[in-house]
Amino acid sequence: MSERPAGLRAVRDVPAEDQAPERLEDLMVRVAKGDNAAYEAVFTRVSGPVYGLIRRVLRDPAQSEEVSQEVLVTVWRNASRFDENQGSAMAWIMTMAHRRAVDRVRSEQAATERVRKLAPRTYEPAYDDVSESVEIRLEKEAVRRCLGSLTELQRESVGLAYYGGYTYREVGELLDVPLGTVKTRMRDGLIRLRDCLGVTA
Repeated sequence: MSERPAGLRAVRDVPAEDQAPERLEDLMVRVAKGDNAAYEAVFTRVSGPVYGLIRRVLRDPAQSEEVSQEVLVTVWRNASRFDENQGSAMAWIMTMAHRRAVDRVRSEQAATERVRKLAPRTYEPAYDDVSESVEIRLEKEAVRRCLGSLTELQRESVGLAYYGGYTYREVGELLDVPLGTVKTRMRDGLIRLRDCLGVTA
């Protein structure tokens, strides 16, 4: 990124109480260098707008909070990619937030579609029997309904492990979450599925 204008450096000579708040763009330069204090300042300024934008897209508060955290972590990790010549820091962050929110919606739709496509393989009728077909359809609807009660990460983890054939470690890598988190979410998700479907242990 280009060097800061001399005028901005001169501001540091002014007493702290007389200084204007540091520009978000300058804070991002410091974040890119690993400055924790600068990141805290960025977090304070953008976390509200980021959550608000994501909430308007996802509507669900829990998912909105989760995606907001992902975006804010990405800001920390990818601060060096910010280029002020391409636009403001706020625009960069909000664009990232919007993309993540849309990705989550698409991911959720894709997960539901995968379950819908794969469910018939799981419940193939042994006979061409109307009553059995109705029972299978009801079971598929129950599975779809119960999958909908899971969190996005639980649903994605279960889908990748049981329908995609991935290991827990591979699921963690695909979703960019720690292995321990995948195991916990899988366990909680399967318990919730079992309870929702009324399956006794």
